[in-house]
Amino acid sequence: MKKYTAEFVGTFVLVLVGVGSAVLDGKALGPVGISLAFGLALVAMAYAIGPISGCHINPAVTIGLAVAGKFKWASVPGYIIAQIVGAIAACGVLLLIAGGVAGGYDPTSTGFAANGFGDHSPSGYGTLAAFLTEMFFTFVLVLTVLGSTSDKAPGGFAGIPIGLALAVTNFAAIPVTNASINPARSIGPAIFVGSWALSQLWLFIAAPIAGGILAAIVYMMMRE
Repeated sequence: MKKYTAEFVGTFVLVLVGVGSAVLDGKALGPVGISLAFGLALVAMAYAIGPISGCHINPAVTIGLAVAGKFKWASVPGYIIAQIVGAIAACGVLLLIAGGVAGGYDPTSTGFAANGFGDHSPSGYGTLAAFLTEMFFTFVLVLTVLGSTSDKAPGGFAGIPIGLALAVTNFAAIPVTNASINPARSIGPAIFVGSWALSQLWLFIAAPIAGGILAAIVYMMMRE
């Protein structure tokens, strides 16, 4: 139970800070600021809850670790449920905060930093571009997790490269899809936006998971 609670809390913090930076001050921060918010939040959580749960806080990471034989499949469903619930809870709190502005806040009309493609891509990118973006940038993140947490990696430093990997992948992915790289991060806002966000949600579940699996396969091919 402690591990599942840690995953809930870690995902809650990541989504609250990352999506919150986009929703509350996205125009001022821009893609770089939002990317750093996600990355630095992940670094913080890696050290805060990493010793408890491993700080997956991302279903694609959990599945990638399981495929690579570094995590028990029996624990995968519980971790993913905790991550999704944490993301939804964070978006619920964020919506209450955003609603305090004069005139209120409508997640459907503003988009609530939900992930999208086609007409809902920040720069108009289509389905294939969005899928490849989410798949291969998640691949980068999960491969970094696998490598930096290996027995031969320097101890105590994994949180830094993992956080940096999330930040730099967000740099590139935000113009294409608003940068998911994490199905839980996508599910949270989509629940409150509804309509188009829910209809496009499949891509932001399938592509990151595919990227996580690909990273696991490549990692197993490379390791001794």
